[in-house]
Amino acid sequence: MKGSELVDTILTKKMIEEAKRKTEKYAVEGFLAGQGPKNPKFMLIGEAPGEVEAMETGVPFSGRAGKELMRFFDLLEVTREDVYITSPFRSRPYKIKEKLDRKTGEITSRKYNRAPNKKELLAHAPLIDYEIDQIQPPFILTMGNIGLQRLLGKDKKVGQVHGELIISPILKLKNNGLDGYEWTEKEYAIFSNFSPSVYFL
Repeated sequence: MKGSELVDTILTKKMIEEAKRKTEKYAVEGFLAGQGPKNPKFMLIGEAPGEVEAMETGVPFSGRAGKELMRFFDLLEVTREDVYITSPFRSRPYKIKEKLDRKTGEITSRKYNRAPNKKELLAHAPLIDYEIDQIQPPFILTMGNIGLQRLLGKDKKVGQVHGELIISPILKLKNNGLDGYEWTEKEYAIFSNFSPSVYFL
């Protein structure tokens, strides 16, 4: 297979089923596997899919944030087909909020995106560990704090290291997650940037 040929996912059916099973009790919906070539120019790690990605298109960054990302890709002179796109959490985490409709006086409830929590990230941790190990990207671009901290720990903040090249081991599951995370022996090249969704806050 040529490096530029897109793959639906390198994850096995068993891995996906196990990840879904582990998050059944959480307020999440849909599932989005990583997508891109087997030999990408780089790997992009986002945060978690939103409603459009997880429930409608099945394509990473296909909502509003995707338009901002494509502008960023234009600056880098790459296309979506050049990049393996994934995230540390594959389902859409949501919270339900009630809102009063001033016209009708009725209270309606709606699902809103939220950040994945620690237990949710742990449940899907084997997926991103496997992708990084199999893809071995030349460098990794994280978009937002969630991807950055999944790789480099909670003390890293995108506002502090944005645009900086970091050469470092990364965190991976230790003992299948029973003992948390441990550092890899290998060092990876990592850039961090703000999530495209910040433009809509």
